[in-house]
Amino acid sequence: MKVLIVEDDPLHRSYLHEAVNAALPECDTIIEAENGTAGEKLARDHKSAHIVMDLQMANRNGIEAARTIWKERPETRILFWSNYSDEAYVRGVSRIVPDGAAYGYVLKSASDERLKLALRSIFIESQCVIDREVRGLQQKSLGQTNGFTDSEYEILVDIALGLTDRAIAKRRGLSLRSVQNRLQQLYDKLDVYQAAGDDHEDGRFNLRARAVTVALLRKLLNYSALERAEAELQEWLDGK
Repeated sequence: MKVLIVEDDPLHRSYLHEAVNAALPECDTIIEAENGTAGEKLARDHKSAHIVMDLQMANRNGIEAARTIWKERPETRILFWSNYSDEAYVRGVSRIVPDGAAYGYVLKSASDERLKLALRSIFIESQCVIDREVRGLQQKSLGQTNGFTDSEYEILVDIALGLTDRAIAKRRGLSLRSVQNRLQQLYDKLDVYQAAGDDHEDGRFNLRARAVTVALLRKLLNYSALERAEAELQEWLDGK
């Protein structure tokens, strides 16, 4: 068995190397990459079916690298190992996982035993392992517990990109009224009206800008999510 470790922190790479050796005596080869770009190349060169991937890395983050790897080899098993449980990251991972794929999302704060269990469960038993905190955010991202539906989240991203209501309607294949209704739902879920004060006629807030600010503060959006969204927007604009 080959295991590819994609992690930009040398100390974390060393720790993962030791964890893989301890948890997986079946593993005879461990390959290391220091960023997502190198990880994609090594996964392709070695046909690696077992990967431990950090999420936030320079020179291509883990979500983009995993997207490419899964596109080329959807049977690849990936354990995401990250400091972050932001909803933006959780949604980013959920969007790219192929149907039926065995994968995991474990926080770096998890115990050694938890990490070793995840490695064996995913790579040997083909089971999915998701930390409880991350699982809760996944449920929110599916529209439960007052979270955002995928369509509402798309609208949030679009206003963060600066699109007008009409541009959003065209991009998403919606009527203008549907876009405005979903914006209203966004404002309600983000408590934007409440944050603006009881008197909504004083004009103290631009509601779109305020919604994006609150989303960033609540970690519904982050740099990686917006960087990815900007690239997707450019693809849409180029294809028009």
